[in-house]
Amino acid sequence: MHEQHDSVGILIVDDDEAHRVTLQRHIASLGHRVTAASNGEEALSRFSVASPDIVLSDVKMPGMDGFDLLRRLKASSPATDVILLTGYASMQAAIDAIRDGAFDFLLKPLDLDHVDEVMGRCIAERAGRKEVLKPGDPELPLSPGEDIVGRHPKTVEIYKTIGALSNGTAPVLLIGETGTGKELVAKSIHRNSPGRDERFVGVNCAALTETLLESELFGHVKGAFTGATADRKGLFELAGSGTILLDEIGDTSLTLQAKLLRVLQEREFYPVGSERVHRTRARVIASTNRDLSRLVAEEKFREDLFFRLRVVEIEIPPLRERRSDIPLLVGHFLCKAGDERGRAPCGIAREALAALIAHDWPGNVRELENTLSRAVVLCRSSTIRLSDISFAGDAAEPRSMPGDRSLSAIERGHVQRVLADTGGNKSEAARILGISRPRLDRMAARWDLTLN
Repeated sequence: MHEQHDSVGILIVDDDEAHRVTLQRHIASLGHRVTAASNGEEALSRFSVASPDIVLSDVKMPGMDGFDLLRRLKASSPATDVILLTGYASMQAAIDAIRDGAFDFLLKPLDLDHVDEVMGRCIAERAGRKEVLKPGDPELPLSPGEDIVGRHPKTVEIYKTIGALSNGTAPVLLIGETGTGKELVAKSIHRNSPGRDERFVGVNCAALTETLLESELFGHVKGAFTGATADRKGLFELAGSGTILLDEIGDTSLTLQAKLLRVLQEREFYPVGSERVHRTRARVIASTNRDLSRLVAEEKFREDLFFRLRVVEIEIPPLRERRSDIPLLVGHFLCKAGDERGRAPCGIAREALAALIAHDWPGNVRELENTLSRAVVLCRSSTIRLSDISFAGDAAEPRSMPGDRSLSAIERGHVQRVLADTGGNKSEAARILGISRPRLDRMAARWDLTLN
């Protein structure tokens, strides 16, 4: 029995009459309105009359081939979905098809079940495009030109604190999980400070050994150590009256902490190997994802330095505590990705945005940006669907079959997960998977999955 889909208009283009008639009969039996053409020129003529929703076209045809037809159709009717069919597959052909806007690229001889599955996914996505949000929509607002994006009360408090810091150079301590945007906050403080016209410099204290970090911060003189072939200025000197960010300050040694304390108290330091004191006017911002109070109690961080750094303390909340900021961040990152690719920003389906809002984001804003960047690159249209979203750790699926890496096992695990996420709702699961209800029933029966 054939699976049923919502009826749409479909144009089949193939110079092979047997293939064309077989496909035409199969698709017509599903209840769709089918038109056929034997070459590209005839297809354009029939397209102008029938205005089909989907075009299935062979690639290798006399005169205008499938790729030329694809480009002509996408130029004149971007909303039309084109599925290319070929018996002469190559890696480059598949790449070219997707790059030029094809919805999919199928190999001959055609598996009609597979054609039906791809058609079902295409039809489902077409229906879902009515639920697409674009950056700038009321539900996906933009915050142009802002360093930090968000309107959650906790985010607004950060804005207020930055404003209060704008007339001074007091040290600031930024506390927050990895990926929350501590460096963005630091840069915003710098841009709104008296030293805004001077340099902003930063260093990851956890990435360097104690010796290298001391040289990076304070500089060194020629001959101070092996490889010091010339005098070198450190970041405190390079910053001038600007700002220096000490990222992951909690990972510094007690010895270096003592030297940093002197900088904060006396505004002076010694380059490595030098006996001549240097002065600094730079504002110091320190950041950490560690609990400095606990480190102080464990005598792993100097208490006097802790109090010197936290003249002003800003706690940056994790993304899961300000979920209302996620739509603004999504709009911001979609525009950023579009600018980087020289294209209009992608839209996003409501269901995909809902999934982003519901996710806990252990990697915070950085993880969200990476997730969206990956989706923009891999999505096959100008809309990010739920199927284009993959979260960190998804590659570990299927958890129920850890030793089996076969395609069938991975597919089974994915179907299991979607069913679990939808509470066993077959219609919803089938829609997300891009297949019909009957096909999902057959898969469930084959794998002995329990459905409600």
